[in-house]
Amino acid sequence: MKKINEIFYSLQGEGFHTGTPAVFVRFSGCNLKCPFCDTQHENGILMSDEEILHEVNKYPARMVILTGGEPSLWIDDAFIDMLHATRKYICIETNGTRPLPEGIDWITCSPKTGSQLRLKRMDEVKVVYLGQDIAPYEQLPAAHFFLQPCSCQNTQETIACVLQHPRWRLSLQTHKLIDIP
Repeated sequence: MKKINEIFYSLQGEGFHTGTPAVFVRFSGCNLKCPFCDTQHENGILMSDEEILHEVNKYPARMVILTGGEPSLWIDDAFIDMLHATRKYICIETNGTRPLPEGIDWITCSPKTGSQLRLKRMDEVKVVYLGQDIAPYEQLPAAHFFLQPCSCQNTQETIACVLQHPRWRLSLQTHKLIDIP
């Protein structure tokens, strides 16, 4: 059984896949306590893998985004294989502090300051910018780097940082800007 905060269908609102229709499986629970987290970890219901798959398959999108909280607390190879068996393209948004099952198609790592990363692979790095030094993140093994304002409160500072570090791209939470889940 896995603790699910919510399963919903929308557009990916941030990072590399912005604008892509996706089914979001938001897990409850995390091994970190970030002050800007938008997940209510106390909420959620326990669901079996089959119940999750049934909900995911109600929607026409091929892309499934495992998010949270921290989804690596809940997923395993069998769960990934089950989603792949229905031809889903599996993305994960993780803090990178725990190993992941093999077979995930796209890994978005959102590292937090002071956390020990345990990932061997990441496709994109997405950092919530709080004025920290971003140079250490540039050493991570990823092809795409995104800097994101914290709830659009520091957008101008984030833009200035991207302009100073052109390897990075600005990522806005467009789902919040256009008022979709």
